This record gives sequence, structure tokens and C-alpha cells, in this order.
Amino acid sequence: MVWISLLRCGFGGAFLANSVPHLVAGMMGRPFQSPFARPPGEGLSSSTVNVLWGALNLVLGYALLARLGRFDAGDTRQLMAAGLGALAIALFSARHFGRFNGGNAPDA
Repeated sequence: MVWISLLRCGFGGAFLANSVPHLVAGMMGRPFQSPFARPPGEGLSSSTVNVLWGALNLVLGYALLARLGRFDAGDTRQLMAAGLGALAIALFSARHFGRFNGGNAPDA
């Protein structure tokens, strides 16, 4: 079932990409939005919560790509699925968090 493998790769890429802003903000000691904030995804969570959330995302992404299947970076379909998953969560995050952090300039 190729589509299950590609779906797994897409979610793996999304989890890996989502770990980056949480780990970076947390390691810098800065609060950042997380699912545990009030309201969820909009309020700020502590740097410690963000490090833990980023680490969990990293573990889940690794598990989906390297442990729950055979990820082959030489397989274009798997690589594209992981890349598209990462791109999707990156674009969503840019739009969503840009509302709170001044990153959404009017589109030209």
C-alpha cells in the first residue's frame, strides 16, 4: 500500500518541521504559541513547554520516517511526500502565527 507509506512520510515531515520553531523558541527562553496555551494555539506557552512539545514532535517525526516504515531518501515519492508535509505545516504556521507575531504583511 504505497499511499499509506506516502501518508506516513507526509506526517513525518510535518512533525519534523513543526519541531523547529518550538525547539528554537524554547531554547532561546522565549514563550511561543502551542496547543497547551490558553486559548490553544493562540496564547503563549512557556519556553519549557515549547522545548518539550518540540522534542515530542521531533520524536514523532523520526518514528514515522525511520521506525514505522522504511524511509528511503533516494525514493523520490517518499522524499516529496515528506517535503510536502513539511511545506504544508510551514505555510500553515506562517499564516497562523504571523497574525500574532507581525509576520503577515498585506499580500501584493
